[in-house]
Amino acid sequence: MEQYTYLLINFFSLLVPFILSFESRIGYYKKWKYLFPAMTATALFFIIWDSIFTANGVWGFNPKFVTGITIYNLPLEEIMFFFCIPYSSIFAYEALGLSSKFKVQSSKFISVLLLVVSTIGIILFHDKAYTFYTCLFLGVFLLLQLLWLKGEYLGRFYFAYLVILIPFTIVNGLLTGSWIGEPVVWYNNEENLAIRFLTIPVEDVFYGMLMLGMSISIYERLKMKTFLTTKNTERT
Repeated sequence: MEQYTYLLINFFSLLVPFILSFESRIGYYKKWKYLFPAMTATALFFIIWDSIFTANGVWGFNPKFVTGITIYNLPLEEIMFFFCIPYSSIFAYEALGLSSKFKVQSSKFISVLLLVVSTIGIILFHDKAYTFYTCLFLGVFLLLQLLWLKGEYLGRFYFAYLVILIPFTIVNGLLTGSWIGEPVVWYNNEENLAIRFLTIPVEDVFYGMLMLGMSISIYERLKMKTFLTTKNTERT
């Protein structure tokens, strides 16, 4: 049964959001045509990154807790992670967005602050692969948001991410061994800051922010593109 641990973590992360996808107020299933392309594009980026880091020993997987089915050098469960977690997280983002109260007005300030933190990480920790590349990719994402995309959804995203950090802590805590004795996913502390909350590397907070931020940015732009196309069609 132990070999299904990672699989079950993915399954239970997805279960409730999937069931509630058909709830009428949210109508999440109606947005799958935007959601799945957004998740797939983001997953491809993270799978390539993940595969390279796994090959270089930045992190790895405990064979005790995976089924042994691999694609390239990644367990199937790890690839599933890049779909299950964004699916559930974007569901939370949509559900929280139903209330106009749940907005962050100072999203530009938060983005600039995060960009400064990322820049400091790039400069000071260039010798630690996980820290450096997480800061680098997050910094590029934030620059794109500030200079080009300028997404109005960022305020909603920042608030939603604060809420998502609660289930994030549970899932990542399990994956890194907080309550099961051994990690499902292990990290080489030579390649990160070796600062952990429970057993979760602090970089995971920014890694998760990047993964969900990328997914939501693509998701929202696909929705907007469809909206504008429909509006233009109606005018003609």
